[in-house]
Amino acid sequence: MTDNHTGPHRPTGRAAGALSRVRTLPPWSLLAAGALLGGLAGGAYGVLTPPTYTATSYVIAVPTAKSDPASALGFAQAYGRVATQLAVLGDAQVWAGVPMTTLQQSVQTATSPDAPMIAVSATSSRPDLAADMANAVSRSLTQHANDTKSSTNVELLQFSRAVKPAAASSASTSVTGLVGVCAGGLLGGLALLVRPRRATDDATRAASVPSPAVAADAHGTL
Repeated sequence: MTDNHTGPHRPTGRAAGALSRVRTLPPWSLLAAGALLGGLAGGAYGVLTPPTYTATSYVIAVPTAKSDPASALGFAQAYGRVATQLAVLGDAQVWAGVPMTTLQQSVQTATSPDAPMIAVSATSSRPDLAADMANAVSRSLTQHANDTKSSTNVELLQFSRAVKPAAASSASTSVTGLVGVCAGGLLGGLALLVRPRRATDDATRAASVPSPAVAADAHGTL
């Protein structure tokens, strides 16, 4: 009869030699390799990813003689929510010269709980286009809000126009490279924690199996 039982698979030949060489490397080599690879990956990401620019314009809600500051603050919160709706962006896309989807993906608004002010920010790979989109949305929002000024008793005024940004708002290549170094070093440290455990397991298995000479001596003494 043929015994089909096979033991656990173990690396042989070149695989065993490569594994042995890896285990003989000094512990710090895993950290260095991880940090190096992570830095290269982060630097490559920073170089290949185009920079983005962000421009911000501000509009302020002002109460009329028939209203009060609390009402202006409340309407500023409401206008901040509708600034990116289709009704407002429909006119803004004509002034900015970009499709509606570009405005929807690139424009964000923010309001303050303490001041009746709305910040309209636009992001683009072109600094001049970022400023144009922010100003176009602010202009459209102001017009739509003032069309109902007689009923809301709140007027929107442009507080500050967006200007062409001088520096990119995205992370620089040095920053992405540094993040990659940190992430790679962390992964190398995790691999370092796993490595001694594997070596200890191998040593334990080797010690639990007696050599043929020891087995023969033990048999002869019986």
